[in-house]
Amino acid sequence: MRIYFCKYVIFLSILLAGCGNSTIDKPRDIAKPKEMAKVAALPKSIKTPIDNLSSKEKELLGKLLFYDPILSGGKDIACSSCHHPATGYAEFLDLSIGSNGKGLGSKRVFRQPNNIPLMKRNSPTILNTAFNGIHGKDDYNPENAPMFWDDRVKSLEKQALEPIKTMEEMRGLHFSKSQILTEVAMRLQSIPEYKNLFADAFGPGTPIDSVQIGKAIAAFERTLVANNSRFDQYMAGDVNAISHSEKEGFELFKSVGCINCHNGPMFSDYKLHVLGVPENNKVPEPDSGFEESFAFRTASLRNLRFTAPYMHNGAFQNLKQVLEFYEDISFGKTRNPSVSKEMFDPFVRELQLSVKDMSLITSFLNTLNDDNFDKEIPERVPSGLPVGGDIQ
Repeated sequence: MRIYFCKYVIFLSILLAGCGNSTIDKPRDIAKPKEMAKVAALPKSIKTPIDNLSSKEKELLGKLLFYDPILSGGKDIACSSCHHPATGYAEFLDLSIGSNGKGLGSKRVFRQPNNIPLMKRNSPTILNTAFNGIHGKDDYNPENAPMFWDDRVKSLEKQALEPIKTMEEMRGLHFSKSQILTEVAMRLQSIPEYKNLFADAFGPGTPIDSVQIGKAIAAFERTLVANNSRFDQYMAGDVNAISHSEKEGFELFKSVGCINCHNGPMFSDYKLHVLGVPENNKVPEPDSGFEESFAFRTASLRNLRFTAPYMHNGAFQNLKQVLEFYEDISFGKTRNPSVSKEMFDPFVRELQLSVKDMSLITSFLNTLNDDNFDKEIPERVPSGLPVGGDIQ
């Protein structure tokens, strides 16, 4: 029963927020519908921004910051509270619980009393975000890497600071958005161990500020790489790395149209698409996505075992729900009153999935999993607060 369930969960992601969305990017980002997209192995090395070259000192500092709740307004949540190695640096909730939350993964709940809302989007894994924006081998720019479901910031350096500034995530109600980064920097400056760590990472006399905090966390996040899946080995020339049935699934993945949006080394075109996913009823107002167009970025299909539930708002818990949704939109029916059928991506009309293809495509998607990533958790953090925040 468990094997059966896992196969279905993995296949669910093939219909993730990409294959059926209406491309609304600028013309330079729109793929030609009849042009066969390609996939590839992930690179073995990571690109870094010119102004943030990696070092062991910087990566260590970033890791400690990632696990230290001192970065949050109430000192109760760390980056790792929602992106923990035990859950593949993702989370098993449809919508994440940030500030004023306790527990880990599916067991995370709000402390009471509570007046903090749920986050309105699902927390994706940060594994391999070092490669965000990649299209071909080494074809990406870390300074301009797209981040978040709505592509609202570029680069891991800027991404690292956004949760700290966001009320529902880490800021809470303790400080305003304009105050929190200064407050966090002052806290770190008051801890001698952090002063030494920042000096080791950036040089003596370098100020502890939001720029250095973002750079350190980004340097650590670039170490969270899983780039040696069986598929990567196969693409590198090991013809026996994947089975005959998995190779058949690979061919089906391409021929039925999944590759139209899920392409490149990360199996994402990194474009914004409109699909009309039903709203999550836990969110009081409709989530209109990128520039209020109801577009969301195609998610990667790598390490799918860590990404359920699916879509930008975790609307679908299982394959049955996803298939029913795709059946509806293939006939022009929309489940989101804010999205008309005219907004649907033309690729959804080209998708030719059938029940008989599912097991083979599922077998192929299993080859994209790689659990050989950093799972080591610091025993302590310099602030002396609980490692990872209130997750026990």
